[in-house]
Amino acid sequence: MSQQDWLYENFEPTGSSIGFRITRKLDEVQSPFQKVEVYESSDWGNVMLIDGAMMLTSRDNFFYHEMIAHPVLFTHPAPKRVVIIGGGDCGTLREVLKHPGVEKVTQCDIDEQVTRMAEKHFPELCESNDDPRAEILFDDGLAYMKNCPQGSVDIIIVDATDPVGPAEGLFNAAFFADCARALKPGGFLVQQSESPLMLQELINQMRDEMRKSGFRAFQTLPFPQPCYPTGWWSVTMAAKEAEADFAFRKADAIGKDFATLYYSAEIHAGAQHLPPFVATVLR
Repeated sequence: MSQQDWLYENFEPTGSSIGFRITRKLDEVQSPFQKVEVYESSDWGNVMLIDGAMMLTSRDNFFYHEMIAHPVLFTHPAPKRVVIIGGGDCGTLREVLKHPGVEKVTQCDIDEQVTRMAEKHFPELCESNDDPRAEILFDDGLAYMKNCPQGSVDIIIVDATDPVGPAEGLFNAAFFADCARALKPGGFLVQQSESPLMLQELINQMRDEMRKSGFRAFQTLPFPQPCYPTGWWSVTMAAKEAEADFAFRKADAIGKDFATLYYSAEIHAGAQHLPPFVATVLR
């Protein structure tokens, strides 16, 4: 294959690159916020990029969507009210709505074009968009959380891109303070937290910002993610209660009545034990 048949993202923070062999470009739109592109690949299905950064592929998105949703939902004793900030591709929304006890999920993403592109090129991710429990908003997630009533939410999922551009404000103490205020007692915040292999200091900086906002306990869960820099990614859960131990409802996870491709009770338990080279660095 010639060079022009490959699509690459060079990721400066990790000094690495990820590439896919492509067969054609399917779509492109420039929204008021960012450029969204979709390509057809030879082996990974469709590939979505936002401002040149790999967001998801048809073949491997389940790792991310399942791990940002199911661990926190099985950690909370009885989640009913969930808010997703970001998540415009709707894959996380689909996973959250697999939990029958959830009564309402609000997804707030600033860019409607991400959802429209997902509906067109990743329809499997949007199959729960018409669920009566789902509320899909296209608005500023920062403003949404600032206006969210105090003590009204069980779980907040921050399904954001890298901390640049429209997502930059989702990684600081002011935003986390709004999240802490909106959470009910015993509630959880979970946010994608980049590569635990190469971006450990970013995870520490995120935890520091969360501490400034009233969060006292943290758990970072790693998982494979081939289309992201280094191929290894993470989510970080946070609780306001210092004594939170992040024990999850193992029996419910084992007995879940829905299918997953990666998440299981065993995977969840294993992810709770960070490799020493990560655990000893995180603070």
